[in-house]
Amino acid sequence: MRAQRLGAPAPVVTGPLVLVDVPEPEPGPGEVRIRVHACGCCRTDLHVVEGDLALPRLPVTPGHQAVGVVDARGPGCMVLDLGERVGVSWLHRTCGQCGFCLRGEENLCEQADFTGWTVDGGYAEYVTVPEAFVVRLPDALDDLAAAPLLCAGVIGYRALRRAEVRPGERVALMGFGASAHLAIQVLRHWGCEVVVLTRGEHHRALARTLGAAWVGHASELPPGECDRAVVFAPAGELVPVALDVVRPGGTVSLAGIHMSDIPSFEYRRLWGERTVRSVANMTRRDAQEFVDLATEAGIRTTVEVFDLEAANDALAAIAGDAVGGAAVLRVAS
Repeated sequence: MRAQRLGAPAPVVTGPLVLVDVPEPEPGPGEVRIRVHACGCCRTDLHVVEGDLALPRLPVTPGHQAVGVVDARGPGCMVLDLGERVGVSWLHRTCGQCGFCLRGEENLCEQADFTGWTVDGGYAEYVTVPEAFVVRLPDALDDLAAAPLLCAGVIGYRALRRAEVRPGERVALMGFGASAHLAIQVLRHWGCEVVVLTRGEHHRALARTLGAAWVGHASELPPGECDRAVVFAPAGELVPVALDVVRPGGTVSLAGIHMSDIPSFEYRRLWGERTVRSVANMTRRDAQEFVDLATEAGIRTTVEVFDLEAANDALAAIAGDAVGGAAVLRVAS
């Protein structure tokens, strides 16, 4: 099969991913093999490829937003049918036995594996995944539209929950890439007023199209206070700004797995029972809930499609904030 493999981390402009032929993976006990039709490209993939995240294994195939059909089943698989259309997301496997898992906090499991980081992912024609961690997809979502939901959408949804957003509140989104352009649609479905701060004009234009009440540059402050704020940009300097945006008692959630250092700031910005909360990974429940919500709310993805051969180009476009919405690799038809 064809797969984009990372042998050593390097700046994406140098083309660190190499398209190679490798054997098709065989599903082990409790695993299914997915023939990949499409795979979303994520800023986390960029962090993997450029070495911002420690890499426990090399070479590795990135990609954790894969959509395809069940092609083979390992021993013990009894839930999914051959040919069933499914999604593969960031959380590949957890231990199921630690305190985090037993408390329903599997996103914090210290023995977890993650698709496209600690195990091979979806920048390939086939990928294997534990049957219990597969996401079932409704027919209403086509492959290219469904792929970004599996991380960008799910993480955005979890970030809104961590921010404790309530229907009808005023919410600020800081940064407006793949995840935020889906989160705004959830917020509009919940009747929230949304303000967007982002540096790219094409991102600001998309935010207006999707119903933002106010849109400005990342260096600006919106008029009036917000109840909640979600920082999607991996820029630590935006955290004090987000605290200035929210009212006393408001919450700021940080959606990224990687962020530059947060600068020192005056206590007055945090005072007034403002809260800052990080978002760590996602759970299977998050993934299925969001996919179901996306169907109910009529959430649509804005995608820029790249061929599998152009995976480096897709990540370079993400690095340059040149993608309006989400980048998706077309792997097979």
